Amino acid sequence: MRPENRLAVAVGLDTFVVVLFVALGLRTHEQESAYAAVLETAAPFLIGLGVAWLVARAWRRPTAILTGLVIWPVTVLLGMAVRRGLFDRGTATSFVVVATLFLGAFLVGWRIAWRLVDQRRRRQSSGGALIAK
Repeated sequence: MRPENRLAVAVGLDTFVVVLFVALGLRTHEQESAYAAVLETAAPFLIGLGVAWLVARAWRRPTAILTGLVIWPVTVLLGMAVRRGLFDRGTATSFVVVATLFLGAFLVGWRIAWRLVDQRRRRQSSGGALIAK
């Protein structure tokens, strides 16, 4: 996959993860799940995600596991801070725990899956030998 395509896929998947987290949370708590409510609730975390991409310089290696390991805590910490400070919304301990676990599992998890698929594809194209990255 071309680097610019890899970048677009990574941005899309990270954004999807944040929006999915919010949409599932709203549905679980039987709150309104209209697009406006999802976007309003997701905004602090999307802001955090944007800053996390800058901190991690994620455009350099957008699918790398290490990139996800940087993006994850920055997104959670800034998302919570923005949610509390700018949006005047709650940050209950249980919410912080769930957000940390969900975002960690998925922001890092899709990158682990990507790496495994990429390694398998390389192995198959090289006749079985694993090519080191």
